[in-house]
Amino acid sequence: MKILHLDTNHPLLINQLNDLGHTNHEDYTSSKTAIQNKIHEYDGFIIRSRFSIDKSFLDAAKKLKFIGRVGAGLENIDCKYAESKGITLIAAPEGNRNAVGEHSLAMLLSLFNKLNKADAEVRKGQWLREDNRGLELDGKTVGLIGYGNMGKAFAKKLRGFEVEVLCYDIKPNVGDENAKQVSLKELQLKAEILSLHTPQTPLTINMVNSKFIDAFKNSFWLINTARGKSVVTSDLVSALKRKKILGAGLDVLEYEKKSFENLFNNNEFPEAFTYLIKAQNTILSPHVAGWTIESKEKLAQTIVNKIKEKFYNP
Repeated sequence: MKILHLDTNHPLLINQLNDLGHTNHEDYTSSKTAIQNKIHEYDGFIIRSRFSIDKSFLDAAKKLKFIGRVGAGLENIDCKYAESKGITLIAAPEGNRNAVGEHSLAMLLSLFNKLNKADAEVRKGQWLREDNRGLELDGKTVGLIGYGNMGKAFAKKLRGFEVEVLCYDIKPNVGDENAKQVSLKELQLKAEILSLHTPQTPLTINMVNSKFIDAFKNSFWLINTARGKSVVTSDLVSALKRKKILGAGLDVLEYEKKSFENLFNNNEFPEAFTYLIKAQNTILSPHVAGWTIESKEKLAQTIVNKIKEKFYNP
């Protein structure tokens, strides 16, 4: 097959596809229009998040057999239309699930132990021990919304702690030895920590709003390593101010562009974002939960393996 690579990835991706006899072309700089004008030449293309794949793009891809997304989510692709045209969609959530699980745990423990705050103070010569007294995770109830690859990976990391782990998912019977599947109502009744592991869909956009937050019995800690648009930032800030949410670890923000590569084109930040960057009970990272040295290789290998499974006959 003739395959076009639209984003840089681990070199094993192209090397192994070459070894399988496929022809690989790379174009990391051309505009979407320029790519669309030549996509009819290709049997497949591999992308991370460079631009959205809409109907007009898919219509131009006359020979297309597959789209490989080096990542977990497929929200930048018109999946229903692609599948109606017989195009196979290949994602790689298995490739970065461990990284996301570790990052989620790191954010939670950093919040509980005030590590960012304490680090900044010590660097200024301040030695405020009582002010930085932390919390222990043991004995807490952790609620996970979304129990696929990422949710399961985080629950596995929590096995080293004496915690109760609950999960809610729209799919039935996904709970396992690491998390008990419950209704959303039960999760909101019991959880003291909430971690999101959902894809971006119409059901999850703006899911965490004031009504959702206030349905929790307990004040709680929020971790979001999933998709930024799941959380209404202004409602999150309101909950932080009134201590309904005790702290937040956010690897993703609703302000992200579809490419996930930047936030703002200027330095005029929304009021809610300005609050987050100044708050001592928030930790922010730039959509890197699944962005490790190891996951870069695992993601590429997962795509190769799935292409081989679908198309390659030894």
